[in-house]
Amino acid sequence: MLVNDDIHALSSAVSGPVALPDSPEFAEETFAFNVATVHRPDVALGAADAHDVVAGVKWAAERRLPVSVQATGHGADSAINGGLLINTRRLQDVQIDPVRRTARVGAGVKWRTVLEASVPHGLVGLHGSSTDVGVVGYTVGGGLPVLGRAHGFAADHVRSMEIVTADGVLRRIDADADAELFALMCGGKGNFGIVTALEFSLFPIGEFYGGGIIYPGADAALILAAFRQWLPSLPDAASPSISLLRLPDMDFVPPPLRGQFVVHLRFAYLGNRGDGDALLAPMRKISTPLMDTAGPMDYLDVDQIHMDPADPLPFVSGGALLEDFGEDTVADLLEVAGDGSDCPLLLAEIRPFGGALSRDVGRPNAVSGRDAAFLLFLVGFNMPPVADASMASIRTVLTAMSPHSTGFTLVNFHGTPGDEADRARAWTPEVYDRMRAAKASYDPGNLLRFGHAITGVPPAG
Repeated sequence: MLVNDDIHALSSAVSGPVALPDSPEFAEETFAFNVATVHRPDVALGAADAHDVVAGVKWAAERRLPVSVQATGHGADSAINGGLLINTRRLQDVQIDPVRRTARVGAGVKWRTVLEASVPHGLVGLHGSSTDVGVVGYTVGGGLPVLGRAHGFAADHVRSMEIVTADGVLRRIDADADAELFALMCGGKGNFGIVTALEFSLFPIGEFYGGGIIYPGADAALILAAFRQWLPSLPDAASPSISLLRLPDMDFVPPPLRGQFVVHLRFAYLGNRGDGDALLAPMRKISTPLMDTAGPMDYLDVDQIHMDPADPLPFVSGGALLEDFGEDTVADLLEVAGDGSDCPLLLAEIRPFGGALSRDVGRPNAVSGRDAAFLLFLVGFNMPPVADASMASIRTVLTAMSPHSTGFTLVNFHGTPGDEADRARAWTPEVYDRMRAAKASYDPGNLLRFGHAITGVPPAG
């Protein structure tokens, strides 16, 4: 049990605020984008810089308190109870090097901030469907980009990172310095330390074509069949996805679509209008779209492709990697999540892999999924009166799709982590064994035990 002297020792060692559950600042320091997840640590530290993270970890280790970390809380799939929560949202340094085509960012930086600094130089980073997400948590979880088929996973292009390991040491690691730790942090989530800064490659952006087509949900079978047949015609420069959406009557939904079941095709393409229109033409002939926003796009408007909610919401999610999206797979998905089913989920999404997402990057990392063909991702509201139905429906859909699954997930799309066997599905067995050995080495006391954490075992021999 913490006493006043303990809290005083932490407050004296850091520059940022220290908040207890009865402090006015506590709610702000522990707030997650997923508002269904309410964190209840014993104490929260709003780290002002990397030195605060070091001091916080050392303080917790001396008292054998577990440590957790959060910046935006977009990946808050499970609640943190007890210990020290370190909030890194104040680490807002952004440095763009247009000559080396790199960015260096602090742990609290969101992708929107990176793009606002890099796009004027004709460069972009490999963000996901929403630029409101924090760079670090997304990237160390692998990072599935909007332009993934063109460039691969975000973790493939990390140059270096600064990380505070469980012994309270701030390390700069890369492919040469602490190479195994660096490899496992690129896709291994936060199992071995707290990242305070990340350096990664940027990519040239010229003409960009993006947007989406929204169709009536009643035509879902026709549209998904056409989508499956259309995919092989696309170049790696094109990254599509498609989702079944049950849109609520809420402000973040465009008025004409509120309360409807629809199919949403998303499309991002590194090219001009003529080529983009030609690639998208077969899908424009299918059904009668309710909305078509695809065309030349200012890259700073890239969030309009997926139209993810910008405001915090209560949600629950789950995912699986698929071997195929053939006729039987489509039929099984529609049976449990299509028109006429009792599925309450907000989203059932299919993201194709292929291209750079399926290629070996030539250096070790912990990203899984390169042998998969598709990602299935499910999201439902986690609030009364639909919370129980949403969680049950995710289980139902995943069970129905299990014959088509590889048996693995991506850690950022896994959903609430279960037991050890369930958590292991986010990595290949070979990578998971390496991670357990590294966990035993870098965090033998299992200080970092929250979120999608694993347990360590000593190396064999």
